[in-house]
Amino acid sequence: MIGNIIDRRKRPYRWRAVKAVVEAIEHDNSVPDADQAAEADVNTVVDYHERLSISVRDAILWATELPCEVTLYLYDLGGGPEGTVHFDAQAIRFSDE
Repeated sequence: MIGNIIDRRKRPYRWRAVKAVVEAIEHDNSVPDADQAAEADVNTVVDYHERLSISVRDAILWATELPCEVTLYLYDLGGGPEGTVHFDAQAIRFSDE
């Protein structure tokens, strides 16, 4: 099920084919000022999964059917999170403070 949606598309009116990434929403707990989610059961947790060339509608339907609460990230097709782009954007979660 979807707990949050983060839209990182530079072309927000492109909805027919995007890159969708999901992670368990508990991954966001260490982001400053984030709502705190309960940890998912180890048997159902989705640490990372992506779908390429999926419509925004189908990405939402897909993420809704997952066995744990997730954050759905939307990217332009051909865009992040190749390499570390996605994780660099989340790096504040792992600050030394």
